[in-house]
Amino acid sequence: MDFVIRQASPDEYRALGDITARAYLDDGLLDFGESDSYLGELRDVAKRAAAAQVLAAAADGRILGGVTFVPSGGPMADIARPGEAEIRMLAVHHEARGRGVGEALVRSCVDRARAVEGCARVVLSTQRTMHTAHRLYERLGFVRTPERDWNPVPELDDITLLTYQLTL
Repeated sequence: MDFVIRQASPDEYRALGDITARAYLDDGLLDFGESDSYLGELRDVAKRAAAAQVLAAAADGRILGGVTFVPSGGPMADIARPGEAEIRMLAVHHEARGRGVGEALVRSCVDRARAVEGCARVVLSTQRTMHTAHRLYERLGFVRTPERDWNPVPELDDITLLTYQLTL
């Protein structure tokens, strides 16, 4: 499959938000399903684009997936420290999975991080059940950093996100 990775344009935000929300819903990654408060964050690509870089994978006029790249802190960073870039909300349309779209999006983030002066690492958080994503990250050289695992909803004890980092 031929596709390009590029900055998402405003006219693509809705489609990318739908792909991201649908991926999380269909994969059972939202504890409260359609009523999960995080669903709104996943759909709000315009908000992410105002605070970070939103990349899209596109082919033949269709959006196949996307990712949010946080180059150096800011409101979209969850775990990044000084000298670290962060990857967030990686999602690929169900029909485009298995074709290298997710890998290309992650590689694009790594390439962007290498271009950021003073950036030494790329970090990310992932859910325990995202086994396919874990294999992708490890294949690309990311390593687990269990000392940085965290809970985005402290009032719910069973939501712990796993963390990974890639040293550049």
